[in-house]
Amino acid sequence: MRGQVPIDASSASGESDRWRDTRLSPAERAGALVPLMTLEEKVAQLVGVWVGADASGGGVAPHQTDMGGGPEWDDAIRQGLGQLTRPFGTAPVDPVAGARSLAASQAEIVAASRFGIPAQVHEECLTGFAAWRATVYPAPLSWGASFDPDLLEEVAGRIGRSMRAAGVHQGLAPVVDVTRDYRWGRTEETIGEDPYLVGMLGAAYVRGLEGAGVVATLKHFAGYSASRGGRNLAPVQMGRRELADVVLPPFEMALRLGGARSVMNSYAEIDGVPVAADESLLTGLLRDEWGFDGTVVADYFAVRFLERLHRVAADAGQAAGLALRAGIDVELPTVDAFGAPLVEAVKAGTVDEALIDRALLRVLTQKAELGLLDEGWQPLPGPAEEVRLDDEESRELALRLAREAVVVVRNSDEILPLAPGRRVALVGPVADDPMAMLGCYAFPAHVGPHPEHGLGLDLPSLREALGGLVPGLAYAPGCDITGDDTSGIAAAAELAAASDVCVVAVGDRAGLFGRGTSGEGCDATDLRLPGVQAELVRAVLATGTPVVLVLLAGRPYALGPELEPAAAVVYGFFPGQRGGQALAEVLTGAVNPSGRLPVSVPRDAGGLPSTYLSPPLGQRTQVSSVDPTPAYPFGHGLSYTTFEWSDARVAGGAEQWAVDGEVSVEVTVRNTGARAGAEVVQLYLHDPVAQTTRPVVRLIGFARVPLEAGESARVSFTVPADVTSFTGTRGRRVVEPGDVELRLGRSSSRFEASLPLRLTGAEREVGHLRELRVPAHIDRDSPEGRG
Repeated sequence: MRGQVPIDASSASGESDRWRDTRLSPAERAGALVPLMTLEEKVAQLVGVWVGADASGGGVAPHQTDMGGGPEWDDAIRQGLGQLTRPFGTAPVDPVAGARSLAASQAEIVAASRFGIPAQVHEECLTGFAAWRATVYPAPLSWGASFDPDLLEEVAGRIGRSMRAAGVHQGLAPVVDVTRDYRWGRTEETIGEDPYLVGMLGAAYVRGLEGAGVVATLKHFAGYSASRGGRNLAPVQMGRRELADVVLPPFEMALRLGGARSVMNSYAEIDGVPVAADESLLTGLLRDEWGFDGTVVADYFAVRFLERLHRVAADAGQAAGLALRAGIDVELPTVDAFGAPLVEAVKAGTVDEALIDRALLRVLTQKAELGLLDEGWQPLPGPAEEVRLDDEESRELALRLAREAVVVVRNSDEILPLAPGRRVALVGPVADDPMAMLGCYAFPAHVGPHPEHGLGLDLPSLREALGGLVPGLAYAPGCDITGDDTSGIAAAAELAAASDVCVVAVGDRAGLFGRGTSGEGCDATDLRLPGVQAELVRAVLATGTPVVLVLLAGRPYALGPELEPAAAVVYGFFPGQRGGQALAEVLTGAVNPSGRLPVSVPRDAGGLPSTYLSPPLGQRTQVSSVDPTPAYPFGHGLSYTTFEWSDARVAGGAEQWAVDGEVSVEVTVRNTGARAGAEVVQLYLHDPVAQTTRPVVRLIGFARVPLEAGESARVSFTVPADVTSFTGTRGRRVVEPGDVELRLGRSSSRFEASLPLRLTGAEREVGHLRELRVPAHIDRDSPEGRG
């Protein structure tokens, strides 16, 4: 392992070395370096290189075989290199050995080029550092279920520190797409169906990652999750109001409240214009209107897709020009259109070199921020031997998040927690499958099986975890996750019939491009459980034994009338490395559940999926025979204790609310049960009359309130009028005067109080700098009987 890496530009013919002066701002240093570089050196800073990516066999992404090539290593680094792609996340590598190898690669990059600039290294980190032997945290839908930004920020900070210790500078997370169609395979990567929840959790993750010195990359800007029919990369036919009021706010929040320094483009086309070529979105909105000054990186192969898939470019050079003009700065994952085709296009006069200089200035500015232009830069912050990616503290943090994310959505006759001494059967295809805990961007699921290396981590299944808490636990799989083999269902039903209660564990296996039932490219035609799992559930229900239905899944599956007899329903959205333990603890009562649904659970598997953000005609009406009312609504979740809400009011008794002012609303919450628990107080806006149709309610604030038995708290929200804004009939965001209600509730359909107010004053236009957040404050009282 090498020591310090000297940066020597003496070969630059004695030209200015102001770019090395740390007294200058990063932008000034970058600006001083750009004119010194040749065209080839400039372009080299705008590409990544993916070493070790195998573009053969059945485990690759579609089109990777066509575009996964690139120059040999020595040729790739001769002029410098912008990024190194996934040195840890491509194949199993020991963390210490990987850190040493990365440091050696950086030494070669520095030595090979004239200016000696290291590469910026990026990795996936959606469920933790996507590396072998790294802790796997719960998937983003579980983040949403926790309603706990503080804990998520702590998780992201720990992920970021592990990445920096290994020599990684940039993380390709978080995903702040808002779920629009649950059939979309990447629903599991989203935080939920509400833009405020997604924005608050996304911003928290960004703060944690950026606070650890890792560049957070917002995905996927924008509209990706609104594809037609829930099909990956399918066209998006979205109106400007849906884009402005649902899709974009989480990106605004993650930039302004989180401080993300990078954005990744969406693969989508919106109304016929691919985002990778959309100058109005990537430059006009993101940079000119919002003021973003970080880097825009291409989703993998997105530049070449302009030619190969979207057919808006005739060749790679034209695709590169379109992407640069739109505002993409870096081509990932490896050298392709931004390589020789771009150089040739500039020399031919079809692409303006000024576009390259613009992107290069951003890239070098970020490298300066990361210290990559500094003399004496080191490839690792500390000794490689200190790189430990999975330790007890990280596993405990993953467990804390998993515990908060388990959602009990039904508990008839209080069958949960499971009473001691009862004969319990556990059946179902995911019951003894450790991989059922992991989302598709966890290393073992994303990279695929490497039997010679193993999983690289301890990953208990639900059976293993529950068996440690329930003596004599009986087990039968019943069926597979997919396929039509029903031969094991009878044995599972027989086992259930001989038991006092049966836990039926069903759901998904995450994978990529059809190799799973959930994940990127694993879209669904409807919301029925995969395979014959519903048949298994029906057979067990028919025995008359009380059923606890546990879903380990990446999307909400319909729980219609055929599954209604289940005594309890519990959701775990890919709860991570310690998810089995968290579920077992909730089922047995060792942990009091506090998760809330980040997505609605539909009742009808075949109906058009719709989220709770619907105007009146998107709800149940007399003019259609289809009832879209969900089985369980967004925000719903049960506890093993009880909470009483009281004395909800607008502070000061105000009835008027200035369109440029704020109001405070308050409610007292008391834990009236016998054990500690956490209530999630949710604040919704109802706008009964507006110039455009509005959702019946939408979330504008929330507070997670842990309370001991008997303890109460006064929960208050400071609500700026800006959060009532929406895109009006003239296409501008406005705060409109008139009557509104602030509703305090336990879910999007269960309200404890409605507080009427009247917004007063003239209609007010607001922009990107509007107030985005509704702060919550919790004042605790002592439990009854305590001092």
